[in-house]
Amino acid sequence: MPASLRKLQQMAVFMGLFSGGGCIVMYNLMQKSFARTQYYQQALEQLNSNPDALEALGAPPLKVHNIRLTDGSNRVDTERAQRISTYRLVMVVGSSSTVQVTSGSPRILIKLPVSGTKSAGYLYINSEMDHSRQCWCLQDVTLKLRDGQNIPVYHSPVESITVQEG
Repeated sequence: MPASLRKLQQMAVFMGLFSGGGCIVMYNLMQKSFARTQYYQQALEQLNSNPDALEALGAPPLKVHNIRLTDGSNRVDTERAQRISTYRLVMVVGSSSTVQVTSGSPRILIKLPVSGTKSAGYLYINSEMDHSRQCWCLQDVTLKLRDGQNIPVYHSPVESITVQEG
């Protein structure tokens, strides 16, 4: 027995609502998962401990907004993680050894929207994976306000190039 047009319309509406609800749930789960990451938490700690940045934003209260998942600024730089160069070092004593200089581990580049009572802007987070400690290490955190002002929040004192004897 063929389905009536009314039943098909009801089914289409139901499936549309079900799909839309599923997309909303997935979006929220992705945002919550991102907010639990180590680099996100470290960057917010650095921001909250920087009085100049908080003053410029007009915080407290500091409002951290959801990242824009479609923004091309938010990415993992996997190409950088795959480049490896080999160099020959000649020691002063005359012996030589070969070292591999990995131009880096996976790097996360994130643009996180933040706002306060005075201003709003983006917290640019640059973090690199440290494979030896199995953790993310912040390399650079900068607050860029809407008025064009850049406030350095954090810069890593450690170089990001890893050297492995080979």
